[in-house]
Amino acid sequence: MNSEDVAHYLLNTPEFFEDHLDTLAQITLAHPHGGRTISLGERQLLALREKNKVLEKQMYEMLEFARENEALQNKVHEFTVSLFAARDLTTLQEMIPHLLRDIFSVPHVAMHLWQVTPPSMEVLMFTDEQSKPVCLHQAAHDTASWFGESASLLHSFAYLPLHAGSVSVGLLVLASEEKQRFYPEMGTVFLQRIADAAGSALHPYLDH
Repeated sequence: MNSEDVAHYLLNTPEFFEDHLDTLAQITLAHPHGGRTISLGERQLLALREKNKVLEKQMYEMLEFARENEALQNKVHEFTVSLFAARDLTTLQEMIPHLLRDIFSVPHVAMHLWQVTPPSMEVLMFTDEQSKPVCLHQAAHDTASWFGESASLLHSFAYLPLHAGSVSVGLLVLASEEKQRFYPEMGTVFLQRIADAAGSALHPYLDH
């Protein structure tokens, strides 16, 4: 009989320990952190404590995630409400990058509207292919030049297509020197909300 047979027998014969309580009391196990032996009951208690620590850590991480989400939601709300102050396209063109730097601490922001600055064919095709924001570690096509002398310092980019209905009207690009500020696997829900708010604010002032 090997250890697996013993384990199988005990799992399927719960009355064994009821019939041999003295045996149960005599069982000792190595302490998980070494140094001495402990009873089976003590070992179970330690296991429960370890499990509780894991659960507490998971709960803390969930609460932190919830706080971060709430903070982001508040920032998106502030950004959206601030856009209502604009009364013309020129103001919005200045306001949107400024708000993103100020509210979200994004160090580099560039926004090109096709009506004002016609894009290259590659950038237009790239924008039209995106159904939602996309994050990259390299600048797409010629968009690095949108950041002037800072271009060579940038290592992460978030591309937010701007739409008026189903038609793309521009591209909003957030960039950072930090490689992990924007990365391909990150969630884009809040970036999409920013794009939606900016696109809606711009819509009345753009030719369609």
